[in-house]
Amino acid sequence: MSPLKNYKVSFNNYSLKFIPLALLCVFMHSSLLLANNSYKPNFSDLITKDTIYINSINDRAAKLRFYNSDSLLILANEALKLSEELDYKYGISNSLLQTANYYSDNGNSEKAVLLYKKALKESRLITNSHLQLSIMNNFAKSYYYFGDYANSLAIYLEGVELAEKSNNSRMLSVLNENIANLYTAQKDYEQALVFLDESIRLNLIVKDDYTTAKTLCNYAALQSELGNIDNAMYHINKSIGIFEEYNNIRWIAQAYRIKGDIYLKQEKYSWAIRWYDQSYILFNKIKNNRDKLYLLSGLAYAYYGLENDDNAEFYALTAYTEAQKMNSITNIVSTADILHKINKRKNKFEKSLFFHELYKQVTDSLSRKENKHSLSMLKTKMNRDKQKETSAVVDKLESAKIRSIVYIGVSILVIWGIITFMMSKSRKAHKRLNSELQLKQIVLENREEELEEINQTKDKLFSIIAHDLRGPIGALLDVLKMMKSGDLAVTEFRDFVPKLIKDVDHISFTLNNLLSWGQTQMNGATTNSTLVELNKLVENNINLLSETAKTKSIALINNMPENILIFSDPNQIDIVIRNIISNALKFTPKEGKITIDAQEKYQFIEVTIKDTGIGMSEEDLSKVLATNQSHTTFGTNNEKGTGLGISLCKEMLENNGGNLWAKSKLGKGTTFYFTIPKADNQS
Repeated sequence: MSPLKNYKVSFNNYSLKFIPLALLCVFMHSSLLLANNSYKPNFSDLITKDTIYINSINDRAAKLRFYNSDSLLILANEALKLSEELDYKYGISNSLLQTANYYSDNGNSEKAVLLYKKALKESRLITNSHLQLSIMNNFAKSYYYFGDYANSLAIYLEGVELAEKSNNSRMLSVLNENIANLYTAQKDYEQALVFLDESIRLNLIVKDDYTTAKTLCNYAALQSELGNIDNAMYHINKSIGIFEEYNNIRWIAQAYRIKGDIYLKQEKYSWAIRWYDQSYILFNKIKNNRDKLYLLSGLAYAYYGLENDDNAEFYALTAYTEAQKMNSITNIVSTADILHKINKRKNKFEKSLFFHELYKQVTDSLSRKENKHSLSMLKTKMNRDKQKETSAVVDKLESAKIRSIVYIGVSILVIWGIITFMMSKSRKAHKRLNSELQLKQIVLENREEELEEINQTKDKLFSIIAHDLRGPIGALLDVLKMMKSGDLAVTEFRDFVPKLIKDVDHISFTLNNLLSWGQTQMNGATTNSTLVELNKLVENNINLLSETAKTKSIALINNMPENILIFSDPNQIDIVIRNIISNALKFTPKEGKITIDAQEKYQFIEVTIKDTGIGMSEEDLSKVLATNQSHTTFGTNNEKGTGLGISLCKEMLENNGGNLWAKSKLGKGTTFYFTIPKADNQS
């Protein structure tokens, strides 16, 4: 009898025993069919599209975040559509979170912020604090990626309050760790350690090795920045062991990268490359471009340390290109720095100069932004602490009132109310005195600063009046006196008229600049930014100065692209353009040329005004660009500058969020550059 017949007989005799086995075989066969890529079932027909199905789609989307972001978006959109059909608030909120994560990871901050806000709003309609905390954490992290530290901190602190109320120690640990990263970005390592220590303490309560390993990873990076290499190496090795045990590829790659950074700090370049290479393989596997940017910069620095400039340049250029795509200013700074060094060593001085200027420009911009961030973070934290304190006082009063009514009775409540009133009055008096002292201190400090600024303004004003107005006015007065006394004939007076006209024009131009500059020094002067078409401002000033240009046969060439919109004060930018073109006309000889051009640079429009004039030495150029100095020279037809125009331009551009710099060579002409924020709707 064949084996098949044996099985058949056995089934007939013992069918009840083998029914479960048969069902298991059918299930396994179905699973194999589903696993086959050639078989693509219609899940909408096989699975009921209920809340369980929606949750499973969102869970799958979350797992695909760092592996296949396109699939994440497809799944999240499908889950959102189904959730809206069922009016399933949890599913809507979770779907919006996954979609927001997609746009955040792809550098679209505007879209990400909008979706995070919608997700947070939906999550507050349900009683699920864990989902709300997950949204807050990712939302705050998105603000951090795009450099808005104040908003990031505000959301983190709100999340800390919610985590404390809901006794969610795990999320409380994660939030403290991410707040530490904010302070690390500001190089406030002492404050970062406070939050990391709190995160480590919470991890001991949670007893979650995986969460602990993340904290240790960030702790190692911080210790490396502080120069505690042995401590950093101990903690990174400990975190690697835990990540490898859990087989989490993303965090293994991250830990390998940080270990490479530690070796780079020690100038052990070969060891750094060894760990960077392992990290690179893993990041490519999961397609995590954001974290890989730091790795590529690290590889570039390591190969540069080994004097392998070709490999260093390859990784640096790759990182630079990706940083531009993701609008990552921090990574643009690091890649510009290493590309400057590489090209300098290769004697490619033009490229080296380009990346050096880019590094300097972006670093200056980032430095100013970081200063504002520091103040914003402090202000946000103070506001949050104040709200927290007020909320705590209200809660205490309410609970005390209830306890008094229930346990003590009306008579005790009256006594308690009197005591509370006295204490409240005492606290208010104490707070009032403290507030008055703080206010007086602030007023004194402000007055001291105002006096210092007034003194500087007075010195500059007197200097300009002494050097630039007294001379022409004195000459005019001498001629008039000679005319009155008869020492100068009418015919001789006519010979002085052209010079007197020039002197009066100079006095008029100087007084206009003085009035504009004086307004910027007064408290009442404000910058009223609005949408402005830049080309119109340039054309108006070319028309205004065309007669002067015609007198010297100088060509004014406008190469500005049309329809460039900026966000600034049109009156101030008009003064800037007029002063720079006027200076160019003064110092450009006959038959010369002045060219005005503009191009987009990141969030700015960079304007270039180039002349073929007499140029300046480096010493004169530095004096012209100095903030607290006035420097005057004579033009090609003995025209005299005020020494105030460039200083005025610089102040006005800075008030509008821009910057001013110049390049010049004697006999080769001068080029002035300035930046203005471009309009938001301009690509």
